[in-house]
Amino acid sequence: MRPLEHWRQRAAQLKQEVHALYLAAKDPRVPWHAKLLAICIVAYALSPIDLIPDFIPVLGYLDDLILVPLGIYFLLKLIPPDVLAECRERARLTATAKTPARWFAASVIIAMWIALALWLIGLIFRATKD
Repeated sequence: MRPLEHWRQRAAQLKQEVHALYLAAKDPRVPWHAKLLAICIVAYALSPIDLIPDFIPVLGYLDDLILVPLGIYFLLKLIPPDVLAECRERARLTATAKTPARWFAASVIIAMWIALALWLIGLIFRATKD
């Protein structure tokens, strides 16, 4: 297998794993702290906004290559194995289907980042006003 094809396959697996984690976050059998971590990891993985922008050489992609897999590693230890197996199967089955909800999900994540930024600006503004 060529290296480029290997990386494409790994990226597809990572995408499917992120989808399985999203499904697990919605499952009532998953503990609340695992749900919170899952939401953060999925939002970061799908978000077009990174802690370190991708245009910065090496460091831009380093956060994606370290933070997302590290978060997934810890999260996999928090989710019950039977729930994770079910969610992985559901993610595998839906991977072949067209998902028009991607644009909606991206819009929600961008709206969350904007709301967070506005909230932080409001906090800073109030702190400097006093």
